Amino acid sequence: MNSLPPSFIVKDDVKRALRLDQPVVALESTVLTHGLPHPTNLALGRDMEAAVHADGATPATIAVLHGTIRVGLTDDELVEVAETSAMKISRRDFAAAIAKKASGGTTVAGTMFAADKVGIKVFATGGIGGVHKEGRFDVSTDLQALASTQMIVVCAGAKSILDLPSTLEMLETLGVPVLGYGTDEFPAFFSRSSGFKTSARVDSPQEVAEFARAHWEIGMSSAVLVCQPISEADEISREEIDPIEEQASREAQEQKISGQALTPFLLQRVNELTNGKSMRANISFLLNNAHLAAQIAKAMVPPLKIRAL
Repeated sequence: MNSLPPSFIVKDDVKRALRLDQPVVALESTVLTHGLPHPTNLALGRDMEAAVHADGATPATIAVLHGTIRVGLTDDELVEVAETSAMKISRRDFAAAIAKKASGGTTVAGTMFAADKVGIKVFATGGIGGVHKEGRFDVSTDLQALASTQMIVVCAGAKSILDLPSTLEMLETLGVPVLGYGTDEFPAFFSRSSGFKTSARVDSPQEVAEFARAHWEIGMSSAVLVCQPISEADEISREEIDPIEEQASREAQEQKISGQALTPFLLQRVNELTNGKSMRANISFLLNNAHLAAQIAKAMVPPLKIRAL
């Protein structure tokens, strides 16, 4: 692990695993601070860490507490994150949180930044951000992070509240490989299919590891996006979810909700309109992605070493 700024605090078990080249999986925290209500969020945070442990890797939930960037949380810190009215922290927001000694949940982009700084190469999340339907210039920082960070990101596709075709076009433009795990089709968050193709298909953690090694060995700087569909049992069909998401989008535009407040509003409204069904789906694929990420992290051991000429 490289020398870190004093604002970073790395949990002892994470530090030890990285030093010994053991598998580590980064986990985000905005799903805890802005995605789910208490105490469901705390139970999920604990369950995701348990899922990573169960498949033989060390979990590193990332958040900001009192102006310090925490890579790996104790259970007391996880409780604090789950109970705190916190900032939503993407890449631009770290300095503000540090200067104000504030606490917050890290987004996909924010989590990738912190994980990359300490050398974590695998990250499990729910769905990435992308291009919003409500405004084509409202584009998530997640896409820029994916374009510039060598990391395997396991997700259930992009959040289905987004403009999926535009999001996929942006990923192509930015040179980010989009892999379907066990599928040739891009998953749509709550639904197993979107009607759009991935750039390649992989069927095992070993294939993911081999793909990532090949991608980075030739000098590519982008992440590898691994998209695992939600389980059939927990899927919400496009026919069911599309009109609900369209209603939530109309309400957001009527209320002039935008920026960092938009995604939490849309997801909360969709959950209300589905009577909690979307939250149950969200929990399902988050846990599935944590399991898969741990398996991929194990397949990535030993880590890739780029040879100098």
